Amino acid sequence: MYGKRTDEIAAWLDEAAAGADVLVVQGGINDLAQGRPPADAAANLAAMVRRGRELGLRVAVADVLPWNNGWPDAEPRIRELNARIRELGVPVLPFHDTLEDPERPGRMRASWTVEGDHPSVAGYRRLGEVAFRLP
Repeated sequence: MYGKRTDEIAAWLDEAAAGADVLVVQGGINDLAQGRPPADAAANLAAMVRRGRELGLRVAVADVLPWNNGWPDAEPRIRELNARIRELGVPVLPFHDTLEDPERPGRMRASWTVEGDHPSVAGYRRLGEVAFRLP
């Protein structure tokens, strides 16, 4: 079973953002896993950035993590989507580079992932210590 795509995340953005001061948008890997184009995911992320600004929130976007179980096929699409994310005009939380294994580009270090899809506790800790800097 797949997780939420960016269009599905956007559908409940207003509810999720109620009472917030900052909006951190993270999404896109499930779009890619379901064969959707990076451009479509980027457009949905851009719409969420616009909506967050309309709500008066400070907005940041997390880029897409390396995906061990999708490597190597998904890697070019992840890199394309991350390039598009950097063009959204808001701060980017560098989740991909923070968890990418320098000895195995395009994949998370084994100790930073639970099963090749999601970060482990150590991976989330690393994201919090290194990558998570709010605007």
